Amino acid sequence: MPVVGELVLETAEDTRDWGVRLGRLLRAGDLVLLTGELGAGKTTLTQGIGEGLGVRGPITSPTFVIARVHPSLVGGPELVHVDAYRLGGAEELDDLDLDTAIDAAVTVVEWGEGLAEDLSPDLLSITLSGLSRRSLRLAARGPRWSSSQAREQLAELVSLT
Repeated sequence: MPVVGELVLETAEDTRDWGVRLGRLLRAGDLVLLTGELGAGKTTLTQGIGEGLGVRGPITSPTFVIARVHPSLVGGPELVHVDAYRLGGAEELDDLDLDTAIDAAVTVVEWGEGLAEDLSPDLLSITLSGLSRRSLRLAARGPRWSSSQAREQLAELVSLT
């Protein structure tokens, strides 16, 4: 998957703020996979995405419930927040029926690498590393992200620090 860019986020607040900017670009049907070790900021980033989308919170890690739906407060798409950490494989992800709602929502899947890539032909993959000072790598694939306008928006997003 082509890498759009990389940046360093100095604090958790920077991670959240970057998520807000990303959330403002997202629309119904977008799939975002978040990868990174425990404490790397996946849920913090999702909180920012939710704020950028204008959805009802609070957004917390759905580790034990697997998935949470956050309705829009502004008439936009809802946020489906999935934590695939406890899932045993793609079959268990299929049991969540995410593909039935994917066109109507923005879907963010933590720990989804190797499980959720086939939910949509369009995909943003974000890898976070580090615990306080975080490195972020953004990759994109699919028709949604291949237009010159979308590429420019994503490139601008990773050039912001």
